[in-house]
Amino acid sequence: MLGIPTPAPMSAQARAQDLKARLDWGEPALTIIDARDRPSFNEEHITGAISMSMSNLVEAAQANLELDRDIYIYGVADEETATAAQSLRDAGYLKVAELRGGLPAWKAVGYPTETGAPTGA
Repeated sequence: MLGIPTPAPMSAQARAQDLKARLDWGEPALTIIDARDRPSFNEEHITGAISMSMSNLVEAAQANLELDRDIYIYGVADEETATAAQSLRDAGYLKVAELRGGLPAWKAVGYPTETGAPTGA
């Protein structure tokens, strides 16, 4: 029986397949941030993502995440994702990957999404 291949190392930009490989590998030491507004997040988001909208992204991250945490972030469009990622990097976060294509790219390859706020949020 073949094991799941080791995922590629984290880089500044990631494809949906890169993130999925990390999740399939069973690496829990990562956080997926949805930087869109809360109504968009509640409508649909990547399974396991947390909502940290652009308006309070850095403050929410600083209150909840260590600076060396592996973070995958996505927004409405790649430009917003890049802006959000850069704001985290500027705040001292060392490992931030921009999820290219965001939610549409994730859905295009058939990966799981969920609706509503996560339990406990």
